[in-house]
Amino acid sequence: MSVSKDLQKNVLILRAQIAHHNELYHGQDSPEISDAAFDDLLRKLKEIEAKYPELVEESSPSQIIGAGFTTFEPVTHRVPMTSLDNAMDSKELQAWGERLIKGLDSAAMQFACELKIDGLAMSIRYEDGLLVQAATRGDGKVGEDVTANILTINVVPKKLSSKTGKKIPSVLEVRGEVYMSIAAFQRLRDAKQIENEKRIIDGKKPETVPANPRNAGAGSLRQKNPAVTATRDLSFWAYQLGEVVGAPNFSSHTETFEFLRDLGFPINPEAKTVETLAQVVEFAATWEKNRHELNYEIDGVVVKLDDLAQREQLGFTARAPRWAIAVKFAPEERNTILKNISVSIGRTGRATPFAELEPVVLSGSTVSMATLHNREQVQFKDVRPGDTVIVRKAGDVIPEVVGPVLSLRPKNSKPWKFPTTCVCDLKSTFVQVEGESDTRCVEPECPFQRDQRIIHFASRGAMDIEGLGEKTVFALSDKNFVADIGDLYTLTIEKLLQLDGFAELSATNLLTAINNSKTRPLAKLLVGLGIKNLGPAASESLARRFGSLDAIIAAKSEQLSEIDGLGEVIANSITRWFKDKSHQAIIKKFRTAGVEFGNVVVSTSPQNLVGKAVVVTGTVEGFSREGAQEAITSRGGKSPGSVSAKTFALVVGSEPGVSKLTKAEQLNVPIINSADFLKLLETGELPK
Repeated sequence: MSVSKDLQKNVLILRAQIAHHNELYHGQDSPEISDAAFDDLLRKLKEIEAKYPELVEESSPSQIIGAGFTTFEPVTHRVPMTSLDNAMDSKELQAWGERLIKGLDSAAMQFACELKIDGLAMSIRYEDGLLVQAATRGDGKVGEDVTANILTINVVPKKLSSKTGKKIPSVLEVRGEVYMSIAAFQRLRDAKQIENEKRIIDGKKPETVPANPRNAGAGSLRQKNPAVTATRDLSFWAYQLGEVVGAPNFSSHTETFEFLRDLGFPINPEAKTVETLAQVVEFAATWEKNRHELNYEIDGVVVKLDDLAQREQLGFTARAPRWAIAVKFAPEERNTILKNISVSIGRTGRATPFAELEPVVLSGSTVSMATLHNREQVQFKDVRPGDTVIVRKAGDVIPEVVGPVLSLRPKNSKPWKFPTTCVCDLKSTFVQVEGESDTRCVEPECPFQRDQRIIHFASRGAMDIEGLGEKTVFALSDKNFVADIGDLYTLTIEKLLQLDGFAELSATNLLTAINNSKTRPLAKLLVGLGIKNLGPAASESLARRFGSLDAIIAAKSEQLSEIDGLGEVIANSITRWFKDKSHQAIIKKFRTAGVEFGNVVVSTSPQNLVGKAVVVTGTVEGFSREGAQEAITSRGGKSPGSVSAKTFALVVGSEPGVSKLTKAEQLNVPIINSADFLKLLETGELPK
């Protein structure tokens, strides 16, 4: 029996209503309807789903007790959610303004100024006035479906109505920021701390307490149980329109805000339209000074041209609209004590020094560790245990030790020396290869390397084993349940139930995820092996050329090096890996477990880039770094890591490498932006 579009919408409305009343009842203890009325809604939904089983979803309120669960399916944005260029100071903002004047031929301009909310970008889609889908930004092209969770946020309209009687668009995509207020964050932290005190008394491990409102908000929005999201007091500010069908004609950004307010969307009250760049600078300076007076976190100011026709005239660069810019606030700095310098070991044995700090609140989060990159950086900055150091969050994200406060250095201070042996207690001497900045542990049995190799194997870019994160890997290692990646396929539910935090359901889910990974494409398996220098693009080429892991193992180095994108260095690395007896034992475990060795994904894309080398630098809008390369190789092209005279084109995304750009200019290699890249993928030719 076919399901009409109207019936599908009715089901969405019912689910939204039930989620809304569930949230009022369970989240706020303030129900709007009686229990009987609520039961009628739920009963009506169940009757429809019983008649039309194809409409039943696991996340439906009819399938579980209380609020439903959501699974985060991918959502392709009909209009890409682009990023913004940044201005780090008034000088860069002025330069942006001068580019606008040049692009508009000195036309008069007005600027819409908004606070840059430190939250999670969101796209909310309405059809005929009903909320039908909500998706995260993701990579700009594809996000995650979080509709069930967005429905629990009170300030987000579930059904549109105009206060002034305006016509509701047939399609309206509203973009904005989901965030957690500072007050809500503090309530959550207090509750978590009280809960952890009880856990400690009961002899249980305390749970992680969110570090800042942004992380807490993002984590709350991505809860698989919307009932949990409903308890987190999330908020939303609308700031932009996406796809619109059947709306009035707007001439300015200010008019779109008035329209959104009329439909019941919350608009940040501090948004302001000004006449000059000087006023923009003043707006930004005022809010940088007063940012902590707000009940939510901000990390800058967003400035947009108010006139929509002028926006159309200016268009986009390779990575962002020319008509908008984010004015970033200067990173906040704090002084704290560097208690110790320790060393972490990665999957390839790379030893990375990091600073253990006296905890300090920085840009709204508590920082207790910061990377020191390598031994040369430690020597260059001359930071020592006991120093008072300046700590900064570069871009409000990455903790960084800027340097010591020499006037406060203890008199008995001594320079820190990089250890000579690994912390793995296997007496492995650290080795620094000539010409490299990295120091490595070369002991193959190093438990730290083992753990990181397993973590890499399970990562999304490799075998994508959901639920096998760092904590679980460390727990498996502590119990000696895994000695290498091959042992993952020998795990049993009995073993997993011995780990803290695992119950029968979670153990079963992890085993299912591990079993599902056996059928991953050969290229993903190759990435998961962690062979030095072998990346995703080269793995794809290997898989297509040889067709099976056994064929790759049997191939000679000379045969491997003939593949475009590999070369002698990577070929030798591959053959050395498979000749290692411990690695041969892993392959044997894979074979015994039934891991597929010949699952080669045949591309359905047009083979219009055969024989063409397209180099990518930076992050291309709508693609991950690996995704852009895969888009090229899936069409028969090559995506090497460097520019040469044979390069067909250089694709430039955000934060491009200067050396590649310079080389391309020297060799007269065509340089294209993200829009032209899409045309290249479609036609195989450079846009004229």
